Amino acid sequence: MRIDLDNLPVDTSLLHHLVRDMAAVVESRNGEIEHLQFIIKKLQRAQFGRRSERLDPDQMALALEDLDSDIACVRERRPTIETRAEEPTCETPSRRKPLPDHLPREDVRLDIDSQTCACCGGALHSIGESVSEKLDWVPAQLRVMRIARPKYACRASRRC
Repeated sequence: MRIDLDNLPVDTSLLHHLVRDMAAVVESRNGEIEHLQFIIKKLQRAQFGRRSERLDPDQMALALEDLDSDIACVRERRPTIETRAEEPTCETPSRRKPLPDHLPREDVRLDIDSQTCACCGGALHSIGESVSEKLDWVPAQLRVMRIARPKYACRASRRC
């Protein structure tokens, strides 16, 4: 409803009626605005609030069933692993439990480019290596990556 502000009626009862109509329109719009703001806040809580981080128990059970079946498949096809006696090292022992043996392992060797001494140009000889393991997650598969870093020293110069 459009009201021409330049040509308002002179009759007070008609003006009262117009004011009541305008107040009703404002009240209904305020109610609609409050309702829409409530919906916006509810959607924001669903997207960013604590409930957005909760997992459905059925979804969690489904994921655990998939994990159990994947573990059973890995156990069926895993090869027998022969353990060898480890060489004594000077490093402090790890306080963390070792990763399970049933996980497949991938060996990665990080070696140097040149096997000559930067100081004197002599040949470098292997004096050992440091080995670390980290748990790597590939979708629907867990594996252990063994990373070996050979250690070299020059026999000719001791200050390098």
